[in-house]
This record gives sequence, structure tokens and C-alpha cells, in this order.
Amino acid sequence: MGSNRLPLAPLFGAILLVAAPLVVPSWILFILTLALAKFMVVLAVALFLRAGLVSFGHGLFYAVGAYTVGFGVKWAGLRDALLLVPLGILCAAVVAAFVGVVMARYRGVFFAMLNLAFSMILYAALLKLYWVTGGTDGIGVRPPTFLGVMPPRAIARMSYYYFTLMLTGVVIYAVYRFLASPLGFFLKALGENEIRIEYSGESVRRVIYLTYILSGALGGLAGVLVAFTVGHIVPEYAFWIQSGEFVFVALLGGYGSVPGPLVGTIAFEFIRTYASKYAPEAWQMTLGIIMLLTILFRPGGLWTIYEALASRLSRGWRGAESG
Repeated sequence: MGSNRLPLAPLFGAILLVAAPLVVPSWILFILTLALAKFMVVLAVALFLRAGLVSFGHGLFYAVGAYTVGFGVKWAGLRDALLLVPLGILCAAVVAAFVGVVMARYRGVFFAMLNLAFSMILYAALLKLYWVTGGTDGIGVRPPTFLGVMPPRAIARMSYYYFTLMLTGVVIYAVYRFLASPLGFFLKALGENEIRIEYSGESVRRVIYLTYILSGALGGLAGVLVAFTVGHIVPEYAFWIQSGEFVFVALLGGYGSVPGPLVGTIAFEFIRTYASKYAPEAWQMTLGIIMLLTILFRPGGLWTIYEALASRLSRGWRGAESG
């Protein structure tokens, strides 16, 4: 009976996210929308961390998704979110399919550095092809429409928030299904014993390759939604610092579960916002101290705090019921 109570916190969190636009000011709603969008690329990085692989190059897919929106708006006149979202996902997945052919062959530091190299190649191209990409000035993105309808100005931010929240729910469900599939179990086993996977008849390269495509698609979706939220796209989306930030957030929230990256992304965006306000010259140091404390006292990430409390309460309930 105690185990049935464990999902209460995620359910309560979901209710808070749904009700947030009704009670929080506009600037907090903006931060929440940004956090939900970035959660998807952080989750993409967390998938590989579960397998013992680190990617310092997921800014590649993040930028592909964002620039798909920019080019779609600038060159093709596309403005509908229901067209741009699948287009951004498709473009990022196609890029991941090509890059993944190479990445599936490597492990360890080579996997991390090659991801970084591909991302930096795109970053350099975005800077140099300024007549197409706008260079360091980037590309401005007008607010998207939904089925050709522009949300009224008074509820526009709320509309984009709920759209992002809806896609967040779809992504969480899809990733849970993926992790519960044979491929998901093989991915987790990859970090423990690669040889056993081969003995079971499954190809390790196939596991990494298919996961890489899914991971790239998630990164592209994040880039599309951030482009909608911020309204401006710059080459720094593909820069190594951006990719490193995704790894940082995955470790902060905890990559061993699906909710961990979401908790980490929301916490990171609010910590960065307040640290920039109250310690503008030392906000990076603030983030570093928080990460250091997390690694020392909660190496599994912030989500493990809830798991520990839930486990303790569950044991207490079972003890009370048996008594």
C-alpha cells in the first residue's frame, strides 16, 4: 500500500505545472517555458549518461532544431508551430542518423570529444555563412501561429507555455516507453557490461545508433521550442559551452530517472536567474558551488532527495500498518 503513495509527488508537481500560469507572474512563466523546452535536450544527454557515455556535443542538434525554425520562417515563410515542430525534429533526427554512423563506433573520451567536434563544425559554419545565418547577429523569429491562428497578445505567453508543457508530457511518456523496451534495457546494460549484450544476440552499435537518433530528435525539439520562446537564434546554441551546460544540468538533476533532468533544468534556470540578479559577477561560481555540494552529498542528483524521502516514508507507513 505504501508503494502506491510514491507517485504523489510527481503528480503534485504536474498539477503545479498545469496551474502555474494562473498564479505566477509573466517572467516566471517565461523561465518555466524555457526550462521545459531545455529539459528535452538534457533528457537526451541523460540517456547516454545512463549508458556510461558523455556527450559534449548535443548543442549540434539543439542548434539544428532552432535554425530549422529560423530558416523556415526567413526563407520559406513558415510560421505554424504544428509544421515547424515536426520539421525541426525531422532535421535533427536526419543529422543524428548521419553522425550516429560514426559515433556508434566509439566509446569513452572518444565518444565525448567527437560529439564536441561535430558540434563545433556546425558552430563555425553558422559563424562563417553570415549571409545565410546572420552570423553573430543570429536570426529573429516571430511568434508562431497554431493552425494559422495567432494567440491574442494577452494570452500568447500562456499559450506557448501550455504547448511546451503538452509536448513535455508526450516526451516523458515516449522516453518511459523507450526505457521499458528491450532497447532501453540494453542501453542501461551498456554501461555495465557491453560484452553480455553481444552474447545476447543484440548489436551494441545498433543500440547506440538508434538511441543516438532518438537523442538527436529530442535535442532538435528542444531547439525548436527555445526558438519559439526566446524569439532569437544565435550560433552559440552549437557552442561547446552550451553542450557542457546540458551535461551539467543532467548531473544536477540526476540522470538515473526521467524526472531528474526536469527537476535539474527547472532548478538550474531559477538558480541562474537569481544568481545573476544578486551576484552578477559571481553567478558561475554560485552554480559551481551548488554542483560541488550536489556531487559530494547527492551524487545521484536532486531527484534522489525525493526518492530517499519517499523510501523512508514508505518504510514508515509499512511499519505503522504492520504494527
